[in-house]
Amino acid sequence: MALDGCGQLCKCILILFNILFALVGFAMLGLGLWLRFSSETRGFFDIDLNTQQFVIGVSVLIALGAVILLVAVFGDYGACNENRTALGVFSCLLAILAGLEIGAGVFAYMRSDEVGEQLAKFYITVYAQYVDKGDPGLTLTLSMFHNVLHCCGLIGALDPLVQRTCPDTGFLETITLPACPTVIVNLFESKAPLVMGLFLGTAAMLIFALVCSSLLSKEIQRSQSSPPPLHPPLLYCPLPPPNQDPVVFSPLPVIIPVADAL
Repeated sequence: MALDGCGQLCKCILILFNILFALVGFAMLGLGLWLRFSSETRGFFDIDLNTQQFVIGVSVLIALGAVILLVAVFGDYGACNENRTALGVFSCLLAILAGLEIGAGVFAYMRSDEVGEQLAKFYITVYAQYVDKGDPGLTLTLSMFHNVLHCCGLIGALDPLVQRTCPDTGFLETITLPACPTVIVNLFESKAPLVMGLFLGTAAMLIFALVCSSLLSKEIQRSQSSPPPLHPPLLYCPLPPPNQDPVVFSPLPVIIPVADAL
């Protein structure tokens, strides 16, 4: 039995959702692999001091991208083929991801100052290693920090040790560039509600997809357990069987009374 309007709508929503989910997973997995194995960013992993946060972050990015791809595969397969088993696995994985998203958002909000301080310490470590070794990978790392955060060094635009990695701006704007550790800490402290809102909004989208998956699974179960529709009874007109010999009736004798004959 075919799905009704609600089932078809949930099916279309899940297919579109999982296509977007797969693209996000590809992007996260590709970015994580690029950060881990590219020759241009390998300098992150060659730093000796205080780099566990970055290594863990890249590893989580790679693992999360792979998990998102796996979830999208189960979701698309279950929705396209109306497979309740695949939809069940998809729902379980989606519930776990939604819980992790909520937990990460709350943690980032409650520990925003600590996260900012750890990233500021990581920047100071990269800065010290760059001044000591001048590695090209560290040069790229500092340039990424400076251009994304629009800052320069430990003391601002007047820092002579990292001047060539700072953003190229006008003279007046250059002399007013702030120090990067201060910018990093202030950024995480001021944007903590926005970060938590981003995590919670993502979790809400996952919960919505989870509800659609549950509704679609129920519709599939209902359509599979429903009896076939009853057709109206047809008029039956019996026909004589073919090749049947005709029935022959023998003539009845006629008896004439004698009195009438005389």
